[in-house]
Amino acid sequence: MSFSSSGHVMDLAARSSLPDLVTALKSAGEPTRLRVLALLAQGEATVKDLTEVLAQSQPRVSRHLKLLTEAGLIERLPEGAWAYYRLAEEGEGAAIARTILAQLDPDEPMLGRDRLRLEAIKAAHAAAAQAYFARNAASWDKLRSLHAPEAAVEAAVREAIGTAPVHNLLDIGTGTGRMLTVLADRYTRGVGVDMSHDMLSVARANLAAAGIDHAHVRQGDITALTVGASAFDLVLVHQVLHYLDDPARALREAARAVAPGGRLLIVDFAPHDMEFLRTDHAHRRLGFSHDQVKAWIEAAGLDLSAVRDLTVDGSPKAKLTVTLWMARDRRIEMAKAAALLKTA
Repeated sequence: MSFSSSGHVMDLAARSSLPDLVTALKSAGEPTRLRVLALLAQGEATVKDLTEVLAQSQPRVSRHLKLLTEAGLIERLPEGAWAYYRLAEEGEGAAIARTILAQLDPDEPMLGRDRLRLEAIKAAHAAAAQAYFARNAASWDKLRSLHAPEAAVEAAVREAIGTAPVHNLLDIGTGTGRMLTVLADRYTRGVGVDMSHDMLSVARANLAAAGIDHAHVRQGDITALTVGASAFDLVLVHQVLHYLDDPARALREAARAVAPGGRLLIVDFAPHDMEFLRTDHAHRRLGFSHDQVKAWIEAAGLDLSAVRDLTVDGSPKAKLTVTLWMARDRRIEMAKAAALLKTA
């Protein structure tokens, strides 16, 4: 491995405390850990993935990952019995990791071999994910045939969001990661959360196939989110609520993640009487009325700003109606109103 003579690492001293900088550099200053950083620059990986690429024992790789995590250079994302690792996205550790990686020679033979091994492993993951998707595609296709075409729903979602840039997007119940893909040109950073490991595998494969490197997915419970509070200027809950026993609780959690002045977009079904969706598709709720969702949104501390129904052939009785509810956080407006009152 070779390094350039750039002074980027020294520049970090002005932004990082000396102990933190020394800890980070010590953690990264070992050949295997540098290889790990270079691999994680290509995307998320598990301990098993890294063990196969590095041809080292799992305890040894886990030790390297622990040191890099403690130094803030990488993040650990638990997923049931699994854990995914990725480069840190924020903070001093993230800046140091990016600077160190910038000094690595991309033509270094060992790094090239590592990249090829990781690509082969990810290709195998993608094949397994697509096999899972194929096994379930028939039932999903049947459900999709009951409502407006996916293209129409996705176009309505994009229209509801508008053209204003979204810095941080949270997609709750991300499933196959479709919304992260559809909206990839609208956000700077995207995070998808889902409970299903199988669905997350599909989502990772789809994001990789689309070349989307500014979004990642993680395992999480919609009723007990572990993402940052008030951290996302757009939160999306797309076709999730009808699977839940307590949608109101889920919306409270979603609202908690909305940043001041941010938005929450809910996409789900209007009330219907298709009972077979309970038995054949695990739906817990047969749709939601405008007033019902409005009450939940307001109870969660947000304001309902728009509602739109998408029907098929203009007949909501023959098919499922998809409804979009857009809600807004009112903290910025309330602060501005309070400031005006003080100056009046």
